[in-house]
Amino acid sequence: MVPDIGRGSRTHGLLVYLYGPGRREEHIDAHLVGSWDGFAPDPGRNTSFDPYPRAALARLTAALDLRVKQAGDRAPAKHVWHCSVRTAPGDRRLSDQEWNTVAQRIVHATSIAPNGDPDGCRWIAVRHAEDHIHIVATLVRGDLRNPRLNYDFNKAQATCRRIEKELGLRHLNAGDGTAAKNPTSAEKFKAERTGRPETSRETLREAVRHALAGAATEAEFLIRLQEAGLHVRLRTGPSGDALGYNVALPGDRNRHGEPIWYPGSKLAPDLSLLKIRHRLTAGAPEPRTAPATHDRPEWSPPARARRHATEATDRATTTLRDGGGKAAAQLVGLGELLDAVALTSPATTRAELASAASAFERATRSHIGAQHADNQALRSAARSIIQPGNAFGRGEDGATTAMLLSTLILATLAAAHWHSARNHAQQAYASRQAAEHLRTAYHRTATTPMRALRENGRALPAVERHTQEANLRAALAEQLLPGGTPLTNTDALTATLAQAERAGRNPKALVRQAIDLRELDTADDVTDVLVWRLRRLARLPAHPNTTTHHSPAGISRPKSTGHRPSRTERINPPRRARCGSARPADSRPASPRELPRQPASPVAADEHRRPRPEMTLVTRTTERTTAPKPALPARPDAPNTRPQRQYEPQSRNGPDATRCLTHPHTLTLRGIPALCSFCNARCDWLLINHLRNVWICCRCNNQWLEPEITPADFDALITVPRITIYPSVEQGLAALGFDGTFTGAYLG
Repeated sequence: MVPDIGRGSRTHGLLVYLYGPGRREEHIDAHLVGSWDGFAPDPGRNTSFDPYPRAALARLTAALDLRVKQAGDRAPAKHVWHCSVRTAPGDRRLSDQEWNTVAQRIVHATSIAPNGDPDGCRWIAVRHAEDHIHIVATLVRGDLRNPRLNYDFNKAQATCRRIEKELGLRHLNAGDGTAAKNPTSAEKFKAERTGRPETSRETLREAVRHALAGAATEAEFLIRLQEAGLHVRLRTGPSGDALGYNVALPGDRNRHGEPIWYPGSKLAPDLSLLKIRHRLTAGAPEPRTAPATHDRPEWSPPARARRHATEATDRATTTLRDGGGKAAAQLVGLGELLDAVALTSPATTRAELASAASAFERATRSHIGAQHADNQALRSAARSIIQPGNAFGRGEDGATTAMLLSTLILATLAAAHWHSARNHAQQAYASRQAAEHLRTAYHRTATTPMRALRENGRALPAVERHTQEANLRAALAEQLLPGGTPLTNTDALTATLAQAERAGRNPKALVRQAIDLRELDTADDVTDVLVWRLRRLARLPAHPNTTTHHSPAGISRPKSTGHRPSRTERINPPRRARCGSARPADSRPASPRELPRQPASPVAADEHRRPRPEMTLVTRTTERTTAPKPALPARPDAPNTRPQRQYEPQSRNGPDATRCLTHPHTLTLRGIPALCSFCNARCDWLLINHLRNVWICCRCNNQWLEPEITPADFDALITVPRITIYPSVEQGLAALGFDGTFTGAYLG
């Protein structure tokens, strides 16, 4: 049951609306269900000698305004008190007598007309729909004094909560006065007329939150507001110091053509300039330091930022579980971190993450004051996520996003537990809502990397697989999971432990450390949580197919030299590269023992060609199924002036042979044309087959692993038996124009 209170100055105008047809919903059978004495005239069911509705409305208006006219100048300017009370969807239909009881209890609780007081204000309750009533009162008592309406809304809310229990209605969460101001009816109507999905107040609140996320200074915050396209106006004092700020949406104007300004304090209680200054001063982000030594140079800045944010979120979750005095500040920091992740997420999950951040915004405020000096780590994490810009939804960027979302889910559930223990019903509900949105975003993000991890686990040799499963059972026997339930579907865990052991880590100790790190009671999938913890603790790539530390024999990668090497400075392998389009008749498939431990790029990547420190291979985010893949487009019968070519750094018959061929036309994979993520090219590719993997390389030298193309598909595209030999792979790439020199020159 939801009350909504307002003030006005026109009794007759309000009654005309209540007994009229309605502007937004139909008013059916408008009639009184209660009044101050039970004998007020009812225009809806008029039985007097004058049947005209206008005359009946005039009589009811005169009865309500009698004491207002008697008080004269002592009557308040806005003497009309209006409260609508609505039941929740799905509640049973209340009778007129029950609605009369509800109205009497509300006017008693708010001191409009206390029970047993003959001088109470005059009031009526009008019902013109099944699910709500309107209470109208004039704010002059019988002794011509004004009623004391202190905290009338809170008192009405508390009364409605008690009525819900007594009448068996849906029980809503009690508020505590820390929520942001709801949009008015006029703002909602305007948003509908202009076709906006939300009101200007809600849009501005979200924009101000985003500008504040990770901001280091007040000047940076104001600059971000202007860069977001908002109109910003500062309120200054006589000394010239800023006392506050107003923001307005471009194009949002009143009837006089002036912008509609909203003060920050009217958007949300914690968005006033004074509170923003306190947050920026006390919780200033820590200065940016050099990357940690355990960060690999091939990880992109967004991926590194998300790894560091995961560690900060993990520490914040532990603080929330402990329930110490720093918990309130961690909630504020988590809110900023969610805003930062939503701002830089790919389009596939941006809506869900924005909904999670918007929901959790309610959980960041309570009557427990936050010491902003305790959330520097989270604010620094938010700043580090925003500075590199958007992250890709695939490869290492997408996998580290899934790693961060898995930890954020547990953090929001810990926030819900913290609020529930302190009877913060609204905040606890908001935290659980945020967790649901994060779960949806996580499942969309983690599908591809988790599937790749499971495939890697199933592809392990039987001996190594049994060894890792034994290590896992031994670690779990010493530290049982919640309820003692054994883990299922451990393929991804087995693959992660195998990679960690190759990296020099003790699998048993690593699993014990991951389990001891924090509780797992609130985890939906314990296996997923353990996988991400293990990969983070062991400093493994989040995506299994993006590491480049185990390159096949004969394939070289340039070392970081701090500058882009010229063609003559590139390191050329001593072997020759052969180019052609025919598959050798005596070639044989590579055995599992001859495969590299980690898929790697068969072509050397130029480190400084992109803003990232080193080119990394990322897996396409297409969904693979067990159904047969559609055939790749066949080459046309017409002769091509550019011959198809093939490179082989080793012998053509060797197990590590690398073959390449050009594909000048578009490449359709499961109905989706291949698209370069860097230069948006749609044609003119170089297909590279090494062992069981096939990569796609663009003219800009961007390359990625494409699991949708198998070696059999690669062989089907080879039609012209022609071979060209180059001294090295690098020189072959340069000669064919796939080293980045011809970026943007798409010849297909």
